[in-house]
Amino acid sequence: MIRIILPAHLQALANVGAEIKLDVRSPVTQRSLLDALELRYPALKGTIRDHTTHKRRALVRFYACEKDLSNESPDTLLPDAVAHGQEPFMIIGSIAGG
Repeated sequence: MIRIILPAHLQALANVGAEIKLDVRSPVTQRSLLDALELRYPALKGTIRDHTTHKRRALVRFYACEKDLSNESPDTLLPDAVAHGQEPFMIIGSIAGG
């Protein structure tokens, strides 16, 4: 089971708590994790990734094992600690403004 932590606005949209658990097929990548997340919670489709290109939205960041994974290829394997549920995959909504 993969542990995923969502920001408050996505928790409200998906009607879930801060941390959710999902079964994700191997290999565990950002793409496979996000595909499983959107399949289980269709309300999140298009909020984390663009509907058409499936690229990460500009103000969304991904973190795991104290590392920023936002600019990694969507097909890069996630750390073993994430794949085995020891560490969460965090989806963070960035704040911008001035």
